[in-house]
Amino acid sequence: MASVSEPGRVPSGVSVAPLVEPTADGWRVAFAAMASPCELLLQGGDAALARRLGEIAHGEAQRIEHKFSRYRDDSVLARLHASAGEAVEVDAETADLLDFAAHCHALSGGLFDITSGVLRAAWRFDGSDRLPDPAQVTALLGQVGWPRLQWQRPWLTLAPGMQIDLGGIGKEYAVDRTLGLLRAQTGLPVLVNFGGDLIVSGPRLDAAGQPRPWQVGIEPPDRPSASRVPAIVLLHGGALATSGDARRFLLKDGVRYGHVLDPRTGWPVPGTPRSVTVAAPTCTEAGLLSTLALLQGAQAEAFLQAQGVPHWVLN
Repeated sequence: MASVSEPGRVPSGVSVAPLVEPTADGWRVAFAAMASPCELLLQGGDAALARRLGEIAHGEAQRIEHKFSRYRDDSVLARLHASAGEAVEVDAETADLLDFAAHCHALSGGLFDITSGVLRAAWRFDGSDRLPDPAQVTALLGQVGWPRLQWQRPWLTLAPGMQIDLGGIGKEYAVDRTLGLLRAQTGLPVLVNFGGDLIVSGPRLDAAGQPRPWQVGIEPPDRPSASRVPAIVLLHGGALATSGDARRFLLKDGVRYGHVLDPRTGWPVPGTPRSVTVAAPTCTEAGLLSTLALLQGAQAEAFLQAQGVPHWVLN
């Protein structure tokens, strides 16, 4: 069974050095994890508390990244990918994520599929005009499809050549986990932001102790300009998550190919918005809804309207 690091503790050999700096009414703690800039905003408290919370947050982000990274040869995913068709028993945390992935697959009618990561062997969303060979994409489709694997908790069997990629849910899961750890340390208002996916513990407080919202900006897909200022969301509680193709796309003959792939065809979903942001009680839920919306292509906004959730769609 895969070993699991203690929540909030960084794996051995990793140095923690979050940047702690004062703000007008508290502290900001910044660090890098999961290939993203990350930060905590704490209202009140002192530098020692801010530093301790930052170390906990950084440790949890690194624990989850090390455990579930597809780029490390010592991760749970590496062990699964090397299993060569043998059944592997996974730990409870991994099993919970696989159960959630199964739920997402069913909810999306097969569009949300964590086995589609192998398609990255054909696609390089680097802003160029280099489309893959259609024959290569077709060949990879033989290794894609949740129904092709066998999952009976706690046992997972992957056919040789198949892979799973938890990148579509891992960062949002880490945000929710981190807030839970921080709430055990302090009752002060706090915001956790991992690469634009964020959650708040509750409202901020004004000088009289009355609740007031956090102000969160949603940047336009391209660089901000005088004509495209960020949308401001007033967040009293819960989470925001954003999905989009601002940095991962191809452009060929005037056609933009976003990085969201249809696992049934192996090609980008046509007509996707540039950016979708969703508000929900948890970051995991917000991230799922924003991703499901992108998978709907041109019907993204209609999908979110049907869900009845606050959302911002930018084209």
